[in-house]
Amino acid sequence: MSEESHFQTDVSPDAAARDLLWMTRIKTGDTVALGELIEAHQQRVVGAVIRMLGDDCDAQDIAQQVFIRVWKSAPRYEPTAKFTTWLYKIMRNLVFNEVRRRRRHPTRPIEGMAEEGARPLQTADVNAKSPATTMLDDEMQAAIQNAIEELPEVQRMAIVLRRYDEFSYEEIADILGLSVPAVKSVLFRARTDLRERLRRYLEA
Repeated sequence: MSEESHFQTDVSPDAAARDLLWMTRIKTGDTVALGELIEAHQQRVVGAVIRMLGDDCDAQDIAQQVFIRVWKSAPRYEPTAKFTTWLYKIMRNLVFNEVRRRRRHPTRPIEGMAEEGARPLQTADVNAKSPATTMLDDEMQAAIQNAIEELPEVQRMAIVLRRYDEFSYEEIADILGLSVPAVKSVLFRARTDLRERLRRYLEA
């Protein structure tokens, strides 16, 4: 399974029916159903938050806030759209708030910490790529993430939802509160900007 597909949303009819059943139970105060729903969706939500913020410092906390809001909002939930669309609307609001908070109160990482904590420790793998290839792959992935982080927040989320979670244009429009043509325009501008920022890698 590729890294991109690791956090993809399960859009099968069975998954949608399962989500609806869980929400019906959660509406009645069923905490077991809430736990099952969190287990099914938490990893994808955390992954989207990390890609939006560029680090995992606050991802778990924000994901927890997402599901707290799911719990509190459950009595008012109506299945007029897919549950995942509604879930990601909640995530969008919290992430955008965090992006704006960071913009107002920027912090500087302790020197050396970003580099040391940037990638997880890995065990030896006999089929692993050569160090040089791995370094180039890591550099490219870091460049892509940095380029995504520099996009305006709406463009950034549109790219994350489309590229990593494979939402449809219609679903992205619903999540972002835009029309489908507007979403396509946002994605076009974002991809154009990303290609420009990654030009030296694409031409290599």
